[in-house]
Amino acid sequence: MPTNENLTNEHPTFVTHLECGMEGDHYEADTLHGLSKAGKPLLVRYDLDAIKNTITKEDLANRPADLWRYREFLPVRKKENIVSLGEIHTPIIPLPKLAAGKGELLVKDEGRLPTGSFKARGLCMAVSMAKELGITKVAMPTNGNAGAALAAYGSRAGMESYIFCPDDTPTINIREIAAQGAKVWSVNGLINDCGRIVGQGKEAMRWFDFSTLKEPYRIEGKKTMGLELADQLGWKVPDVIFYPTGGGTGLIGMWKAFNELTKIGWLNGKLPRMVAVQATGCAPIVKAYEDGIEHAPLWQNAHTVAAGIRVPIAVGDFLILRAIRESRGFAIAVDDNSISAGLDEVSKKEGLLLCPEGAATYAAYRQSLEKGLISPDETAVLFNCATGLKYELPPADDTLDCTLPINYQELG
Repeated sequence: MPTNENLTNEHPTFVTHLECGMEGDHYEADTLHGLSKAGKPLLVRYDLDAIKNTITKEDLANRPADLWRYREFLPVRKKENIVSLGEIHTPIIPLPKLAAGKGELLVKDEGRLPTGSFKARGLCMAVSMAKELGITKVAMPTNGNAGAALAAYGSRAGMESYIFCPDDTPTINIREIAAQGAKVWSVNGLINDCGRIVGQGKEAMRWFDFSTLKEPYRIEGKKTMGLELADQLGWKVPDVIFYPTGGGTGLIGMWKAFNELTKIGWLNGKLPRMVAVQATGCAPIVKAYEDGIEHAPLWQNAHTVAAGIRVPIAVGDFLILRAIRESRGFAIAVDDNSISAGLDEVSKKEGLLLCPEGAATYAAYRQSLEKGLISPDETAVLFNCATGLKYELPPADDTLDCTLPINYQELG
């Protein structure tokens, strides 16, 4: 339980300590940390009994429908340190034409968040905590959307942001990062090469490394996807969740949220099976899952149209795999043709324009049905992690000359 000095009537928090995700050793809260002594991600721990005795579901229902509704479950101590751009609840959209059976097929559309992606959740929390801990300069590698979120929240917090992208990152992402005030470079490598640049520059540049899971708080922001999903579904959860998995912060965070809600008695019964969705051109988690191991070796020659899940090696690999196995879920890879076909099918049949990574979850849903990994009668949630408008779309080049007679029959 935090001390009275750290509490305000407006914004109580219940962080007790940080814990190494691998070794379980404890680290002091309210102190700047990167990875644990073992070089593994740190997890934020709370006094869950105190939360249970302080807040009710009914209390939450009377608050605005945004990320900060769940403040007791989050690490920011002082309200003035919150860095926000309006993190609203994202809608859950049914896909009735594409559902396989009696079970609902639902999309959680994270593209409605600031900067157009679910990276806003993690970065608003990480930047808020960086502000609380006195950090003024940050750096990170990105495949695009995380960098855009850091640029936006970093600028809002008055921080310097240095961002490094693989050179095939969509141009719109790179320009978005620059437009929102960060310094950005394209690098002739993959995201792990960009991460190496960030790590090697720490001493010279005195920046804090904001790489995925190398600070403890992005998980807590992504955790709100699980809190919000349960809240929106009346404190029930779906049978299965398909999650596009690169660094896996959101999958780890949601599983953490569901377990915290279970411990305070807000969730009862079965928790969702967590499914990590990757591309066949970059599937280190899928291979490690199938091989029955806890760590995923570096994936060589990584490639996929879904750049957001092109992460050849993840520092939190063991946490992703634990969540999959503890939930009785699985990991599955889909090829680029299936991703592109899925994007086309959902947009034309249901009117919802997914991003490539979101389309990968739909392709994985279809493939899982075919393989008998899920039942048509189960309710499945697909996470669309960004707006499809941030990605290159197929050409549409038909023209009309308004000075000539138009043959309307040819338009049909």
